[in-house]
Amino acid sequence: MPEHELWVTALFNRFLAGPAIAILNLFGITPADPSHPWSNAQAMQIFVVALLMLGIAAVRGSFSVDSPSKVQTILELFYGFIKDQTKEMIPHGSQRYVAFFATLFLFILAANLIGVLPTFESPTMFVMVPLGCAVAVFLYYHAQAIRETGLKAWMLHFCGPIWWLAPLMLPIELISHSSRLLSLTVRLYANMFAGEMVFLVFLSLVPIGIPVVFMGLHTFVSLLQAYIFVLLAMVYLGQMVEHEH
Repeated sequence: MPEHELWVTALFNRFLAGPAIAILNLFGITPADPSHPWSNAQAMQIFVVALLMLGIAAVRGSFSVDSPSKVQTILELFYGFIKDQTKEMIPHGSQRYVAFFATLFLFILAANLIGVLPTFESPTMFVMVPLGCAVAVFLYYHAQAIRETGLKAWMLHFCGPIWWLAPLMLPIELISHSSRLLSLTVRLYANMFAGEMVFLVFLSLVPIGIPVVFMGLHTFVSLLQAYIFVLLAMVYLGQMVEHEH
């Protein structure tokens, strides 16, 4: 059993242990403790996704063109912000990418902020969650680059502008693109882990008053890190889908 099991994780292990073990067995993985196959990171990640889906489903019926609610207005402002940022980074055909970036931003932000609430932890403070987001971005922008520019142009991107530079440019480009996975993962993970630890330390030392300041700081860092992660994803995609490049 984990040293510190959240109540959400306990529910997953009690009622969904079987499906988790079945999925792990498909990949040839045997959990260390079959009665507790779910970790806090896995349970909280799915919990955040479920909250977002339920939240959107709950407010969707209240959307109106004539009399928009406050929630609808906030969502429209958020969508407009992501749309404008995407267009700034990717001038041509940016509309098709907005849904991905908006979803990514909402997930990372919710995953970051949920750690502020008592009895919860931010799943992004566990390295596997930021790594999963980084892999999703990595696969997405390469897939979109192939779709937009074609397989040949995508492959030539790694070989440089002049053919005889290819032996030099290819390993450099491969290392550069691989390092983006590390950069995205470490930046989000390190900031959220550090923020969570600082908050917990001050909460244990001074349980009244002072932790509120660090809750505000944690909220600010959560917003900032979600924005930076998505902004970098836009930059990487923009570099790959530019026909001129």
